[in-house]
Amino acid sequence: MEAKEIVKKLVSTAIEVHTSDIFLLPKRDKYQVSFRHHNEVVAYQELKIDDGRELINFFKYAAQMDISEHRRPQVGAMTFEEDEQEYYLRLSSIGDFNDRESLVVRIIYQIKQSSYFLPDQLTQLAALTVKRGLIVTSGPTGSGKTTTMYELAKRCGKNRIVMTIEDPVEVYEKSFLQAQVNHEAGIDYQSLLKAALRHRPDILIVGEIRDEGTARLAIDAALSGHLVLATVHAKSTLQTISRLEGLGISSDELENSLTAVSYQRLIPVAQEEQVACLLDLASGNLLKENIRQKVRGEFVTWQDNLALLEKEGRISATSSEFYQEG
Repeated sequence: MEAKEIVKKLVSTAIEVHTSDIFLLPKRDKYQVSFRHHNEVVAYQELKIDDGRELINFFKYAAQMDISEHRRPQVGAMTFEEDEQEYYLRLSSIGDFNDRESLVVRIIYQIKQSSYFLPDQLTQLAALTVKRGLIVTSGPTGSGKTTTMYELAKRCGKNRIVMTIEDPVEVYEKSFLQAQVNHEAGIDYQSLLKAALRHRPDILIVGEIRDEGTARLAIDAALSGHLVLATVHAKSTLQTISRLEGLGISSDELENSLTAVSYQRLIPVAQEEQVACLLDLASGNLLKENIRQKVRGEFVTWQDNLALLEKEGRISATSSEFYQEG
Protein backbone atom coordinates (compact mmCIF):
# COMPACT_ATOMS: atom_id res chain seq x y z
CA MET A 1 0.00 0.00 0.00
CA GLU A 2 1.38 3.42 -0.96
CA ALA A 3 2.01 6.14 1.64
CA LYS A 4 -0.86 8.24 0.26
CA GLU A 5 -3.36 5.41 0.79
CA ILE A 6 -2.00 4.65 4.28
CA VAL A 7 -2.30 8.30 5.30
CA LYS A 8 -5.85 8.49 3.96
CA LYS A 9 -6.87 5.38 5.91
CA LEU A 10 -5.09 6.63 9.06
CA VAL A 11 -6.73 10.07 9.05
CA SER A 12 -10.15 8.65 8.07
CA THR A 13 -10.03 6.23 11.00
CA ALA A 14 -8.97 9.04 13.37
CA ILE A 15 -11.87 11.22 12.23
CA GLU A 16 -14.34 8.33 12.56
CA VAL A 17 -13.56 8.00 16.29
CA HIS A 18 -13.21 11.80 16.68
CA THR A 19 -9.51 11.72 17.57
CA SER A 20 -8.02 15.11 18.42
CA ASP A 21 -4.37 14.21 17.69
CA ILE A 22 -2.46 11.55 15.76
CA PHE A 23 1.02 10.75 17.11
CA LEU A 24 3.83 9.16 15.08
CA LEU A 25 6.56 8.56 17.65
CA PRO A 26 9.87 6.67 17.23
CA LYS A 27 10.48 3.71 19.55
CA ARG A 28 13.82 1.87 19.35
CA ASP A 29 13.29 -0.22 16.20
CA LYS A 30 9.77 0.90 15.19
CA TYR A 31 7.27 3.76 15.00
CA GLN A 32 4.26 3.83 17.31
CA VAL A 33 1.08 5.39 15.88
CA SER A 34 -1.34 6.52 18.58
CA PHE A 35 -4.59 8.51 18.85
CA ARG A 36 -5.56 10.98 21.56
CA HIS A 37 -9.14 10.08 22.33
CA HIS A 38 -11.31 11.11 25.31
CA ASN A 39 -8.32 12.65 27.09
CA GLU A 40 -6.13 9.55 26.83
CA VAL A 41 -3.58 8.34 24.28
CA VAL A 42 -4.46 4.97 22.74
CA ALA A 43 -2.08 2.87 20.61
CA TYR A 44 -3.35 2.35 17.06
CA GLN A 45 -0.60 0.46 15.19
CA GLU A 46 3.13 -0.12 14.90
CA LEU A 47 5.21 0.54 11.80
CA LYS A 48 8.67 -0.39 10.67
CA ILE A 49 11.17 2.46 10.98
CA ASP A 50 11.35 3.05 7.22
CA ASP A 51 7.57 2.97 6.85
CA GLY A 52 7.16 5.46 9.69
CA ARG A 53 9.67 7.82 8.10
CA GLU A 54 7.90 7.51 4.76
CA LEU A 55 4.57 8.46 6.33
CA ILE A 56 6.09 11.45 8.12
CA ASN A 57 7.70 12.64 4.88
CA PHE A 58 4.38 12.31 3.04
CA PHE A 59 2.57 14.34 5.72
CA LYS A 60 5.34 16.99 5.68
CA TYR A 61 5.33 17.27 1.89
CA ALA A 62 1.54 17.69 1.81
CA ALA A 63 1.77 20.34 4.55
CA GLN A 64 4.54 22.26 2.72
CA MET A 65 7.17 21.49 5.35
CA ASP A 66 10.86 20.89 4.63
CA ILE A 67 11.24 17.11 4.20
CA SER A 68 15.05 17.38 4.24
CA GLU A 69 15.06 18.85 7.77
CA HIS A 70 14.67 16.22 10.50
CA ARG A 71 16.06 17.91 13.62
CA ARG A 72 14.67 21.42 13.92
CA PRO A 73 11.02 21.86 14.97
CA GLN A 74 8.64 22.61 12.11
CA VAL A 75 4.95 23.37 11.79
CA GLY A 76 2.67 22.99 8.81
CA ALA A 77 -0.97 22.79 7.72
CA MET A 78 -3.05 20.89 5.19
CA THR A 79 -6.66 20.03 4.44
CA PHE A 80 -8.27 16.60 4.29
CA GLU A 81 -11.64 15.76 2.75
CA GLU A 82 -13.80 12.98 4.15
CA ASP A 83 -17.44 12.32 3.20
CA GLU A 84 -17.66 15.68 1.40
CA GLN A 85 -16.54 17.50 4.52
CA GLU A 86 -13.25 19.37 4.80
CA TYR A 87 -11.03 19.05 7.86
CA TYR A 88 -8.03 21.20 8.73
CA LEU A 89 -4.88 19.45 9.91
CA ARG A 90 -2.13 21.22 11.89
CA LEU A 91 1.22 19.43 11.93
CA SER A 92 4.20 19.70 14.26
CA SER A 93 7.48 17.80 13.82
CA ILE A 94 10.62 17.59 15.94
CA GLY A 95 13.71 15.38 16.07
CA ASP A 96 14.99 13.57 19.15
CA PHE A 97 18.58 13.17 20.36
CA ASN A 98 19.09 10.29 17.90
CA ASP A 99 17.90 12.44 14.98
CA ARG A 100 14.72 10.38 14.74
CA GLU A 101 11.75 12.52 13.84
CA SER A 102 8.34 12.55 15.51
CA LEU A 103 5.14 14.06 14.16
CA VAL A 104 1.88 15.17 15.77
CA VAL A 105 -1.17 15.85 13.61
CA ARG A 106 -3.95 17.93 15.19
CA ILE A 107 -7.37 17.45 13.56
CA ILE A 108 -9.56 20.55 13.62
CA TYR A 109 -13.26 19.76 13.57
CA GLN A 110 -16.20 22.02 13.04
CA ILE A 111 -17.87 22.93 16.29
CA LYS A 112 -20.44 20.48 17.59
CA GLN A 113 -22.80 20.81 20.51
CA SER A 114 -21.19 19.33 23.60
CA SER A 115 -23.04 17.24 26.13
CA TYR A 116 -23.28 18.80 29.59
CA PHE A 117 -24.30 16.84 32.68
CA LEU A 118 -26.12 19.91 33.99
CA PRO A 119 -27.21 22.03 30.97
CA ASP A 120 -28.43 24.81 33.27
CA GLN A 121 -24.80 25.55 34.08
CA LEU A 122 -24.08 26.52 30.46
CA THR A 123 -27.33 28.49 30.33
CA GLN A 124 -26.28 30.38 33.46
CA LEU A 125 -22.86 31.11 31.97
CA ALA A 126 -24.44 32.28 28.71
CA ALA A 127 -26.74 34.65 30.63
CA LEU A 128 -23.65 36.30 32.13
CA THR A 129 -22.31 37.23 28.68
CA VAL A 130 -24.77 40.16 28.48
CA LYS A 131 -22.72 41.85 31.22
CA ARG A 132 -19.65 41.76 28.96
CA GLY A 133 -16.31 41.89 30.77
CA LEU A 134 -14.00 38.88 31.14
CA ILE A 135 -15.23 35.28 31.51
CA VAL A 136 -12.40 32.84 32.22
CA THR A 137 -12.62 29.07 31.93
CA SER A 138 -9.99 26.82 33.50
CA GLY A 139 -9.27 23.11 33.37
CA PRO A 140 -6.55 20.79 32.09
CA THR A 141 -5.72 20.13 28.45
CA GLY A 142 -8.52 18.21 26.75
CA SER A 143 -11.26 19.31 29.13
CA GLY A 144 -13.37 21.00 26.43
CA LYS A 145 -12.59 24.62 27.35
CA THR A 146 -12.40 25.80 23.74
CA THR A 147 -15.70 24.12 22.88
CA THR A 148 -17.41 25.85 25.80
CA MET A 149 -16.04 29.26 24.77
CA TYR A 150 -17.18 28.73 21.18
CA GLU A 151 -20.65 27.64 22.26
CA LEU A 152 -20.99 30.72 24.45
CA ALA A 153 -19.88 32.95 21.57
CA LYS A 154 -22.32 31.31 19.16
CA ARG A 155 -25.18 31.74 21.62
CA CYS A 156 -24.61 35.45 22.09
CA GLY A 157 -22.75 36.32 18.88
CA LYS A 158 -25.54 36.43 16.30
CA ASN A 159 -25.08 39.50 14.07
CA ARG A 160 -21.93 40.38 16.02
CA ILE A 161 -18.22 40.23 15.15
CA VAL A 162 -16.49 37.34 16.93
CA MET A 163 -12.70 37.11 16.70
CA THR A 164 -10.53 34.32 18.12
CA ILE A 165 -6.81 34.25 18.92
CA GLU A 166 -5.46 30.75 19.44
CA ASP A 167 -2.29 28.67 19.49
CA PRO A 168 -3.21 26.64 17.53
CA VAL A 169 -6.77 26.98 16.19
CA GLU A 170 -8.51 23.87 17.54
CA VAL A 171 -11.99 24.17 16.05
CA TYR A 172 -13.06 25.57 12.69
CA GLU A 173 -16.01 27.96 12.81
CA LYS A 174 -16.80 29.77 9.55
CA SER A 175 -18.78 32.55 11.25
CA PHE A 176 -15.76 33.61 13.37
CA LEU A 177 -12.64 35.49 12.35
CA GLN A 178 -9.95 33.07 13.54
CA ALA A 179 -6.33 34.18 14.00
CA GLN A 180 -3.46 31.89 14.94
CA VAL A 181 -0.18 32.50 16.75
CA ASN A 182 2.91 31.98 14.56
CA HIS A 183 6.08 32.26 16.64
CA GLU A 184 8.37 31.70 13.65
CA ALA A 185 6.87 34.76 11.97
CA GLY A 186 7.07 36.77 15.21
CA ILE A 187 3.29 36.73 15.70
CA ASP A 188 2.47 36.06 19.35
CA TYR A 189 -0.62 36.42 21.51
CA GLN A 190 0.17 40.01 22.46
CA SER A 191 0.69 41.27 18.91
CA LEU A 192 -2.47 39.51 17.73
CA LEU A 193 -4.47 40.92 20.65
CA LYS A 194 -3.37 44.45 19.82
CA ALA A 195 -4.33 43.93 16.17
CA ALA A 196 -7.62 42.31 17.15
CA LEU A 197 -8.75 45.31 19.15
CA ARG A 198 -8.19 47.52 16.08
CA HIS A 199 -10.61 45.21 14.24
CA ARG A 200 -13.28 46.29 16.74
CA PRO A 201 -14.74 42.83 17.54
CA ASP A 202 -17.82 42.58 19.74
CA ILE A 203 -16.62 39.30 21.24
CA LEU A 204 -12.98 38.32 21.63
CA ILE A 205 -11.91 34.73 22.35
CA VAL A 206 -8.38 34.34 23.75
CA GLY A 207 -7.23 30.72 23.49
CA GLU A 208 -5.05 30.95 26.58
CA ILE A 209 -3.84 33.63 28.98
CA ARG A 210 -0.31 32.39 29.58
CA ASP A 211 1.78 35.46 30.46
CA GLU A 212 1.52 38.91 32.02
CA GLY A 213 1.33 40.76 28.69
CA THR A 214 -1.60 38.69 27.44
CA ALA A 215 -3.36 38.98 30.81
CA ARG A 216 -2.95 42.77 30.75
CA LEU A 217 -4.38 43.12 27.23
CA ALA A 218 -7.31 40.80 28.02
CA ILE A 219 -8.16 42.83 31.13
CA ASP A 220 -7.85 46.13 29.23
CA ALA A 221 -10.16 44.80 26.50
CA ALA A 222 -12.72 43.75 29.11
CA LEU A 223 -12.50 47.11 30.89
CA SER A 224 -13.07 48.91 27.58
CA GLY A 225 -16.44 47.21 27.11
CA HIS A 226 -15.63 44.08 25.10
CA LEU A 227 -16.87 40.61 25.99
CA VAL A 228 -13.68 38.58 26.39
CA LEU A 229 -13.81 34.78 26.69
CA ALA A 230 -10.50 33.24 27.72
CA THR A 231 -8.90 30.16 29.24
CA VAL A 232 -6.14 29.86 31.80
CA HIS A 233 -4.41 26.93 33.45
CA ALA A 234 -5.59 26.69 37.07
CA LYS A 235 -6.35 23.73 39.30
CA SER A 236 -9.80 24.84 40.44
CA THR A 237 -12.52 27.45 40.03
CA LEU A 238 -11.51 29.90 42.75
CA GLN A 239 -7.79 29.40 42.20
CA THR A 240 -8.36 30.85 38.74
CA ILE A 241 -8.53 34.22 40.52
CA SER A 242 -5.16 33.58 42.16
CA ARG A 243 -3.69 32.58 38.81
CA LEU A 244 -4.71 35.92 37.29
CA GLU A 245 -3.24 37.75 40.27
CA GLY A 246 -0.02 35.82 39.72
CA LEU A 247 0.03 37.26 36.20
CA GLY A 248 0.12 40.79 37.56
CA ILE A 249 -3.59 41.70 37.66
CA SER A 250 -4.64 43.60 40.79
CA SER A 251 -7.72 42.72 42.85
CA ASP A 252 -9.29 46.07 41.96
CA GLU A 253 -8.87 45.36 38.25
CA LEU A 254 -10.33 41.88 38.68
CA GLU A 255 -13.31 43.21 40.60
CA ASN A 256 -14.04 45.70 37.81
CA SER A 257 -13.47 43.41 34.82
CA LEU A 258 -14.09 39.79 35.84
CA THR A 259 -17.66 38.62 35.17
CA ALA A 260 -17.25 34.92 35.92
CA VAL A 261 -14.69 32.15 36.40
CA SER A 262 -15.38 28.49 35.78
CA TYR A 263 -13.64 25.14 35.93
CA GLN A 264 -14.57 22.11 33.87
CA ARG A 265 -13.71 18.47 33.11
CA LEU A 266 -14.97 15.90 30.65
CA ILE A 267 -16.14 12.90 32.70
CA PRO A 268 -17.11 9.45 31.36
CA VAL A 269 -20.84 8.80 31.31
CA ALA A 270 -21.75 5.63 33.22
CA GLN A 271 -22.28 2.58 30.99
CA GLU A 272 -21.81 4.61 27.80
CA GLU A 273 -18.84 5.16 25.52
CA GLN A 274 -18.98 8.94 25.72
CA VAL A 275 -18.09 11.83 27.98
CA ALA A 276 -20.01 14.85 29.22
CA CYS A 277 -18.87 18.15 30.66
CA LEU A 278 -19.27 19.18 34.30
CA LEU A 279 -18.80 22.86 35.17
CA ASP A 280 -18.14 24.69 38.41
CA LEU A 281 -19.00 28.38 38.31
CA ALA A 282 -18.38 31.50 40.39
CA SER A 283 -19.97 34.86 39.57
CA GLY A 284 -21.76 37.80 41.16
CA ASN A 285 -21.28 38.49 44.86
CA LEU A 286 -19.60 35.12 45.48
CA LEU A 287 -16.93 36.00 42.91
CA LYS A 288 -16.42 39.49 44.33
CA GLU A 289 -16.08 38.15 47.87
CA ASN A 290 -13.40 35.70 46.77
CA ILE A 291 -11.53 38.35 44.81
CA ARG A 292 -11.25 40.37 48.04
CA GLN A 293 -10.00 37.41 50.08
CA LYS A 294 -6.29 36.69 50.42
CA VAL A 295 -6.87 33.00 51.10
CA ARG A 296 -9.34 31.20 48.86
CA GLY A 297 -10.89 27.77 48.65
CA GLU A 298 -11.06 25.62 45.55
CA PHE A 299 -14.61 24.99 44.30
CA VAL A 300 -18.18 26.20 44.68
CA THR A 301 -20.47 23.18 44.03
CA TRP A 302 -18.07 20.72 42.35
CA GLN A 303 -18.09 17.93 44.97
CA ASP A 304 -21.84 18.30 45.57
CA ASN A 305 -22.55 17.88 41.86
CA LEU A 306 -20.28 14.85 41.62
CA ALA A 307 -22.19 13.26 44.50
CA LEU A 308 -25.51 14.09 42.80
CA LEU A 309 -24.40 12.56 39.48
CA GLU A 310 -23.18 9.41 41.25
CA LYS A 311 -26.44 9.11 43.21
CA GLU A 312 -28.43 9.40 39.96
CA GLY A 313 -26.25 6.72 38.36
CA ARG A 314 -24.99 9.08 35.65
CA ILE A 315 -21.33 8.61 36.60
CA SER A 316 -19.63 5.71 38.35
CA ALA A 317 -18.37 5.76 41.93
CA THR A 318 -14.85 5.40 40.52
CA SER A 319 -15.24 8.54 38.39
CA SER A 320 -16.76 10.45 41.30
CA GLU A 321 -13.77 9.64 43.46
CA PHE A 322 -11.23 10.27 40.70
CA TYR A 323 -12.50 13.79 39.94
CA GLN A 324 -13.00 14.95 43.56
CA GLU A 325 -10.05 17.36 43.36
CA GLY A 326 -10.92 18.57 39.91
